[in-house]
Amino acid sequence: MPYTSIVDVLLILTRGDHVLLALRDGTGYADGQYNLPSGKLEADETLIDALIRETHEEIGIRLDPAEIHHTATVHCRNPEGARRIGIIFTAESAPERQGEPFNAEPHKCAKIEWFPLDMLPHNTVPYTVAGVDLFRSGQPFGLIDWR
Repeated sequence: MPYTSIVDVLLILTRGDHVLLALRDGTGYADGQYNLPSGKLEADETLIDALIRETHEEIGIRLDPAEIHHTATVHCRNPEGARRIGIIFTAESAPERQGEPFNAEPHKCAKIEWFPLDMLPHNTVPYTVAGVDLFRSGQPFGLIDWR
């Protein structure tokens, strides 16, 4: 049987040496943990289109495809055993062009906050930690087995 996987797009939005994280709340999954703005690739959607859509839905900014850079790919298995492929992108925050990030999904997110890239909160989703670590180290690929 052919392998299938959920494909996630994740954004490392930086402002200097800080990264924007969202505190999950009310979703039933990883609530109380910080994660990157992210979401699932939909049918007939490119990775870039998915990232632009998810970023706008979650933090209200409008990214231009030219400012988005592929950073890394993570292949992982979450605590429930589901396999995922995360495509991680970076962009520098530019409020004058993109708009100022805000919590655009208060029904799924308690707050958004900037954190130093080298000091993520202890309650950060492992998927997010892996993506930020890959970005900081310049590594293009990582494997995670959350079990």
